[in-house]
Amino acid sequence: MSLAAWLWLLLFQGWFWRTDVRLPASRDPDAWPDVCVVVPARDEAAVLPASLPSLLAQDYPGRAEVVLVDDGSTDGTGDLARELARRQGGLPLRVVSPGEPSAGWTGKLWAVRHGMELARARDPEYLLLTDADIAHAPDSLRRLVAAARTGGFDLVSQMARLRVESLWERLVVPAFVYFFAQLYPFRRISRPGSRTAAAAGGCVLLRADAAARARIPDAVRHAVIDDVAVARAVGRSGGRIWLGLADGVDSVRPYPRLRDLWRMVSRSAYAQLRHSPLLLAGTVAGLTLVYLVPPAAVAVGAAAGSVPCALLGGAAWLVMAGTYVSMLRYYRQPLWLAPLLPVTAFLYLLMTVDSAVQHRRGRGAAWKGRTYARPETAAEEG
Repeated sequence: MSLAAWLWLLLFQGWFWRTDVRLPASRDPDAWPDVCVVVPARDEAAVLPASLPSLLAQDYPGRAEVVLVDDGSTDGTGDLARELARRQGGLPLRVVSPGEPSAGWTGKLWAVRHGMELARARDPEYLLLTDADIAHAPDSLRRLVAAARTGGFDLVSQMARLRVESLWERLVVPAFVYFFAQLYPFRRISRPGSRTAAAAGGCVLLRADAAARARIPDAVRHAVIDDVAVARAVGRSGGRIWLGLADGVDSVRPYPRLRDLWRMVSRSAYAQLRHSPLLLAGTVAGLTLVYLVPPAAVAVGAAAGSVPCALLGGAAWLVMAGTYVSMLRYYRQPLWLAPLLPVTAFLYLLMTVDSAVQHRRGRGAAWKGRTYARPETAAEEG
């Protein structure tokens, strides 16, 4: 069963394991449209010096500005942003603060809402929603806009290349993107009429009229996994979406310890399962069958002298490792990590279970001092 599952994933899950889905070929528009860059930021003073200057230094030929929304920071994020802009120059920067979010809103989307409202006064054609820990190459905005215009896309998103330096980052981070692509195969997303919709919140270029048509961000105000929710809303309203891996869009946020990565995954894993015990049970069973059975079959087959068991398990493990090689190459990591994917999958299984346990204890999805309830609970409170 595990081998059959891996053969199906290899051949029929949108070629999820390939890493050649990059910004499509594009041509420069005759007139570059106005763009407003919206950066929600909460306690980001540690990473802002490595990210904000890259936005201010964009070589965009049209009119563009950056709005950094200081979401109740206590570490001087807003003042640091102003100082960086004063020293850096480049694109104009506005730093604003929306106050505490209203009931039913997550903090990030509340900040995005405030930034988008300010942007509408300038009537830009595009909005670039990017996180405070994302550094952009100088031509990033230019390439995003050109790709959106050329391809007729309403939303263009790039999965930022996450930092991979510590031992735990090497083990966990490439798999994070690999699992995401397995759930949301990039090739399917860009097909006209596709029912698969997703985005990567660190870098989302969105047409302003598409955002208005999809009622972004009000329609997704309670979403913890906001990037996927935004993409689904745009898709439901008839918009075209493109998502792929990034070149020149990098996360500068470090996750040096396992607990840092654990927190990143577990804070939203149960929300991804819509807080459903049945979906949780199915996910645990699926992860066990697909990722844990192959090495277990090899071990049991070898110990019991069952050649068919060991061979079938080994074949499934080989296909699994083979599909992971492209992602390891994208992250410039040694290929000996590929056979360790079952270990990483087991960690993700534990993180997902822990996410459900934390939810049952009333801690829910927590991020930087805020805890979010289920969407229906938040709606009732509102």
